[in-house]
Amino acid sequence: MILKRSYTLILLAILIAGGLKGQNAAEKSVFDTEQHRFEAMMRADTAALRPLLADDLLYVHSNALTENKAAHLEAIAQRTLVYEKIERKSATIRLYGKTALVNGTAAVRGNLKGNAFEINLLYSALYRKKKGVWQLCNWQSTRIP
Repeated sequence: MILKRSYTLILLAILIAGGLKGQNAAEKSVFDTEQHRFEAMMRADTAALRPLLADDLLYVHSNALTENKAAHLEAIAQRTLVYEKIERKSATIRLYGKTALVNGTAAVRGNLKGNAFEINLLYSALYRKKKGVWQLCNWQSTRIP
């Protein structure tokens, strides 16, 4: 009886995991893209970052600094903006076809024009899938205590 119950539980776990995996593939893809973007920002790897940003990107920082794609890449490449740590604490992803809205929180440490900062953020990020790649179209963040 115990052996039969164990097999039943294992089969149920496999079925649930398989169903969730297929159901969440797009969300996982967006989640992974965002993580790759954060990592590229920390490495100041603009070659890796460039394809993850939409050409019409609008990036609104928590201090109200607003950048387009070119300005954002330049600030990172020139080390005007240095990201030492970007640690996502939470994220919720909502999909609308080839568009994804991410609402999350992150702990960020870095340096802006020689001034060190360490902040917690509440953010909204809008991604769209273009030629099979999720690209960031809009970022807006707010400092939280």
